[in-house]
Amino acid sequence: MERYWDISTRLFKETKKKSQIMKIIQNEVDSGDREDYRRNHKELNLNPDVNAFQRKFVNEVRRCDEMERKLRYLEKEIKKDGIPMLDTGDSPEAPQPREMIDLEATFEKLENELREVNQNAEALQRNFLELTELKHILRKTQVFFDEQEGGLNTQTESMTKALITDEFRTGQSLGPVQLGFVAGVILRERLPAFERMLWRACRGNVFLRQAMIENALEDPSNGDQVYKSVFIIFFQGDQLKTRVKKICEGFRATLYPCPESPSDRREMAMGVMTRIEDLNTVLGQTQDHRHRVLVAAAKNLKNWFVKVRKIKAIYHTLNLFNLDVTKKCLIAECWVPVLDIETIRVALSRGTERSGSSVPPILNRIDNFENPPTYNRTNKFTKAFQALIDAYGVASYREMNPAPYTIITFPFLFAVMFGDLGHGAIMMLFGLWMIRKEKGLAAQKTDNEIWNIFFGGRYIIFLMGCFSMYTGIIYNDIFSKSLNVFGSHWKVERNSSEIMSNNYLQLNPATNEYVKDPYPFGMDPVWQIARSNKIIFQNAYKMKISIIFGVVHMIFGVSMAYQNHKYFNNRIGILYEFVPQIIFLCCLFGYMVLLMFIKWNKYAAERPNPYSSACAPSILITFINMVLFKEANKPPEGCHSNMFAGQGFFETLFVLIAVAAIPVMLFAKPWHIMQQRKQSNVQPIATSNGDAESGVVNQQPQGHGQEEEMSEIFIHQGIHTIEYVLGSVSHTASYLRLWALSLAHAQLAEVLWDMVLRNGLKQIGWGGGILLVITFSFWAVLTVGILVLMEGLSAFLHTLRLHWVEFQSKFYQGQGYAFQPFSFDTILETGANPNANEE
Repeated sequence: MERYWDISTRLFKETKKKSQIMKIIQNEVDSGDREDYRRNHKELNLNPDVNAFQRKFVNEVRRCDEMERKLRYLEKEIKKDGIPMLDTGDSPEAPQPREMIDLEATFEKLENELREVNQNAEALQRNFLELTELKHILRKTQVFFDEQEGGLNTQTESMTKALITDEFRTGQSLGPVQLGFVAGVILRERLPAFERMLWRACRGNVFLRQAMIENALEDPSNGDQVYKSVFIIFFQGDQLKTRVKKICEGFRATLYPCPESPSDRREMAMGVMTRIEDLNTVLGQTQDHRHRVLVAAAKNLKNWFVKVRKIKAIYHTLNLFNLDVTKKCLIAECWVPVLDIETIRVALSRGTERSGSSVPPILNRIDNFENPPTYNRTNKFTKAFQALIDAYGVASYREMNPAPYTIITFPFLFAVMFGDLGHGAIMMLFGLWMIRKEKGLAAQKTDNEIWNIFFGGRYIIFLMGCFSMYTGIIYNDIFSKSLNVFGSHWKVERNSSEIMSNNYLQLNPATNEYVKDPYPFGMDPVWQIARSNKIIFQNAYKMKISIIFGVVHMIFGVSMAYQNHKYFNNRIGILYEFVPQIIFLCCLFGYMVLLMFIKWNKYAAERPNPYSSACAPSILITFINMVLFKEANKPPEGCHSNMFAGQGFFETLFVLIAVAAIPVMLFAKPWHIMQQRKQSNVQPIATSNGDAESGVVNQQPQGHGQEEEMSEIFIHQGIHTIEYVLGSVSHTASYLRLWALSLAHAQLAEVLWDMVLRNGLKQIGWGGGILLVITFSFWAVLTVGILVLMEGLSAFLHTLRLHWVEFQSKFYQGQGYAFQPFSFDTILETGANPNANEE
């Protein structure tokens, strides 16, 4: 973790300040000399009382917004045509103010040209649609009139004749009656309602003929494909004509002129076909021109977006600066890592040279009374582990950062639960593949959140796989089977009939069946065939190592609290918090761990009483008797009740010391603070640690401390003490999840093997080969989906909980706020304004 200071930067004369400031920020962020140039600013707003619309560079920001709007419009049109946009991955420099004017002119020209082309294309397409509809009307109405002239044989045709002549009504031929008609097109889904309305409004005195247009037509307003029908309505009289036209208008039907003479209809149809051909030619040329404009814009669109967003971010940052009284200089304040101060000084000097200014910038450290932000330098390997810690809470300034230790403890505790050589190899290979292909995968910039999570944690996945392979070797477990690398150290000296007939055959380590030498590495493979007591043996082993790892992990966490107290010179915290806490934890649970090692080393099956395995006492019962001050249970004949001499005395002493540490944690710190206040006779001022030391109140700026009453201090200390004492018990039990999940993982793997793959391995012949392929595929899918993905996620979440609750709660407060440097990379990734929340 780095330390930060405020700096005040005076930048140039008014006449040149815009271009010079932009070049300075550009050089600080984009220089290829060091990546840290991208992480050296956290802007502080020096204009908190100035309205966002009254700041110095608000007009420039608006111009950038307008350019972004035009670029988004171009991007929408380019995506609509499916034109690929060139992305070289380069990051061009932020443009100068004069270049910004050129960009504005270019975008304005492109937008106007594209809008004009789109308007012309829409007008042409609308004209094309009208001509197409008229073509279908002329064709369909010609069919209607041909039917009337060629003979009417059906009932519908008789009704048509009745409207055209009066013979059907009177029975006598009175000569033809002149009827009017209108023709048009209407959306197909509106036709039934349209026909009913005509019948009701005209009282059945009109006749409607309709025919569907087979092909879909394109709506020029939105590009949708619509289906329409042609209709022709016969009527008599002007009154019906007016009524019919109003109904057509209400249903948004389009009416077209249709000549009465067949020759006129044929002539109009020929003219329509000619105009459609001409329109097709013009539309094609218009689309070609539009395509050329968009292709040319697509080549530079990504770079244009980068330039506009960069210069917009610069102007947003400049709006946070303050003008001095002479209105000739800009003053800025920002947090900077101490290690980067000289780097920034060099960057400012380089910006001065490139801008051609003769006025040098002034960079000063200034005293501040603010709590600095927290900045942890990370790389692509440590970034994911730091993200796990920051998800719990960002460390307070200069607080102990658990991320370096988490790099080892996190994958190790995960592997204790996930230990399997085969499953760990799958996870390790997946992580290794992402690491080897990380450049190409990172360049894809996908929006898939699940994939981004996997890719961001590729190094965590790789380490979890490696550690799982290690614990899999220790458990001698690979897909629920064992590896007999060194040969079992057990020998069965019995006849085969006894072995086959006895399902509960047990081997005695006190006999010659055991070679008196343990398996060189991990578990002996003989336990794989111990079907009845395999779980019993592994339960005892994994349960004990879970408690051992948990107690060691918690003691390490309390030790980290000592480092925090030592760095902040908090002697009260060391004497009245760390010391009683470590004593309480070691006297109870540290002693329990010690009993486990004594039991492992002192008792064995091949040893005579009182140190045979039959005389070994239960650790859990011994610990309970110790806390309750009860005597040990009566041991079997020939065995000792104690594991070592003076055990009862030491257990009583440890419990009394642990109990005595509780009131020290509860009252010592508040009592010490109360005595200090009596001696100094001053009102209390809260510090970053809530303490005052050696009769001197810790120095804190006014306005950042608050008066804290003694009652509040006692309540806070009581809550903290109760939480630690009860948490020590619950947290120790919580580490038993290492044993539980490890057992569940091993049993699931064994169930999959026995119930799926084993059935395929039993069969012989070509049928057995086919069955084996099927069962292996099914087993592989279940293994990856359930045992690797689902069980892996479960183990990951449990490991995360062990670190956040059981480990970090011992020393980590996480009440700071993160350092947010001015970074073009961050701005371009999010596409957001870095200072929008401050304006």
